[in-house]
Amino acid sequence: MTDSQQCYLLIINGKSAGNPALRDAVEAQRKAGTPIIVRATWEGGDAAEFAAQAPDLGATRVIACGGDGTVNEVVNGLMRLPHDHRPALGVVPLGSANDFATSVGLPLEPDQALTAALELSPAPIDVIRMTAEAGGEQSVCYYVNMTTGGFGAEITSSTPKTLKRMLGGGAYSLMGALKAWRHRSYRGTLHWSDHEQAASLLLLALGNGRQSGGGQVLAPRAKLDDGRLDVLLVKDFHSVTELPALLGELQQFPAEGRYVRYFTASQLTVTTQPDDEPWPLTLDGEAKRYERFSAEVVPLALKVLLPEDCTLLSAHDCH
Repeated sequence: MTDSQQCYLLIINGKSAGNPALRDAVEAQRKAGTPIIVRATWEGGDAAEFAAQAPDLGATRVIACGGDGTVNEVVNGLMRLPHDHRPALGVVPLGSANDFATSVGLPLEPDQALTAALELSPAPIDVIRMTAEAGGEQSVCYYVNMTTGGFGAEITSSTPKTLKRMLGGGAYSLMGALKAWRHRSYRGTLHWSDHEQAASLLLLALGNGRQSGGGQVLAPRAKLDDGRLDVLLVKDFHSVTELPALLGELQQFPAEGRYVRYFTASQLTVTTQPDDEPWPLTLDGEAKRYERFSAEVVPLALKVLLPEDCTLLSAHDCH
């Protein structure tokens, strides 16, 4: 299919539907002859529903216009479709964190991001399937960037949105510093490959992408298309005097440090302690609580419109 035959479905977070720069960019593209369908969300679930309807609308590419949560919803809608019928995904970042768009090197200005989404070529990337249980009910969802569990998820979900906008990534660091004095540990059993480990963790990160929480790099060696999940475990500490050593290890991401462990797996399951509260998890910016969860790589499940020199693609590994 040539570019002239592409039809674009823009799914816009309703809070950003009046964005003047985006409206102007869409109008300019339409005047130039680009077929663009626009749908704005009203409530949770709308973005996924619109994305799943893309083939019926004749759309060959779906562009998520919003933050990481909007991208996540659109991904979940596209994953309802058979592999061969999934339109390529583009992103126009309009959120407060925009971790996925920032890490893959997409423009952050609406007009430039829309132009990029219309011009870039699709690259296949992995998607992570998350199967989770809470209160006896099981749910399945997908993500493309990162899930954080424990302390990291608490920070993300509790940081006021106005503070996020004022401080950017610094808001999350600030909340982290404030909470470190009264943190709690998250206990559970981890299973991956032929390993089993009982753990008391401060933070768990399961990365397809590299960063979360407005710029916090938690999976520095992650690739979007390598069939692997990058796993970061930060073990609990007992005294504030241990904090400098822990933070030092977080700069290095050792395979087996005193506080930090970093490895890859194609699948990882966590079962929390029966008597503990369910763990808080944040999947691409959306906060939930689960007693048991399993993350599994679905290889090359989705095509995404990415810059040719995107450092999160394996083709651009340094030789």
